[in-house]
Amino acid sequence: MYLSVKSVVAGEDYILTVEFDNGKRGMLDMKPFLDFGVFQKLKDRAEFERVRVAFDTIEWESGADLDPEFVYARCRV
Repeated sequence: MYLSVKSVVAGEDYILTVEFDNGKRGMLDMKPFLDFGVFQKLKDRAEFERVRVAFDTIEWESGADLDPEFVYARCRV
């Protein structure tokens, strides 16, 4: 089954609340990824909060994005 992200909200402490098209919702802690590559830009809180749904996953204006299966696998549902 292919999953799609329906909504995403940036929360405190670099936590994303993500809702999927299968009706499940989970929390994704982004802190472990903030020291790597394009994700370093997300340490800027204003940039982190610019998260949005694009096509079937999440992305930021800085160019960072995540595969929807990756997001689902790491969300605390």
